[in-house]
Amino acid sequence: MDYEVIAEHRSEFPQPITLVRGQALVVGERYEGPEGWEDWFLCEAEGQQPGFVPAPVIGRTAQGDAFAAEDYCARELDVDVGQRLRGERTLNGWAWCVPVEGGTAGWVPLEKVRAL
Repeated sequence: MDYEVIAEHRSEFPQPITLVRGQALVVGERYEGPEGWEDWFLCEAEGQQPGFVPAPVIGRTAQGDAFAAEDYCARELDVDVGQRLRGERTLNGWAWCVPVEGGTAGWVPLEKVRAL
């Protein structure tokens, strides 16, 4: 799905957590905020800064240990009003997008874009 940015977004996390499927995680607090983004958890992975991970990406072993159920990167896109994006996936109030004019893919809050 293609989107147009309707409100600027700037990332507050310059070092996003990046996970490889099967990687061990330590799951911490659940994100609570006014945005209504549900089921995001602050996670830690060896050698990285903690970062928020959506619940569908967090797997559990029979013993209850957490791991990355799929490859995942928490990189957010810095976007400006009027910019066009090509959405590849939506998850928990965010869209994984690539700028139409080229560049790196990343997450953008759905409330900052409108579908075209």
